Amino acid sequence: MQITVDIPDDIAALLANSGEDLSRAALEAIGLEGYRQKRLGGYQLQRLLGIDSRYELDGFLKEHCVETYTAQDFEDDLATIRELEAKRKAERSA
Repeated sequence: MQITVDIPDDIAALLANSGEDLSRAALEAIGLEGYRQKRLGGYQLQRLLGIDSRYELDGFLKEHCVETYTAQDFEDDLATIRELEAKRKAERSA
């Protein structure tokens, strides 16, 4: 699908950093917003932006201040750690 957006020249000048391709910036913005809203997964964002590896995608997300490790991820990890500690204590007592 191809999308065309008309932007007044004076606003385009404000949005574009020197030499920046506004078409690419718009595509990245759409992809980032879709990823933040969990409408796109990492693989889909990679495909959309033509990023070759997960490592490069992680760098792109970090560059754009997108956190991929959520509070829920932390809670899940903490629960797993507590579960493993309880098993280890139980094994020592046995």
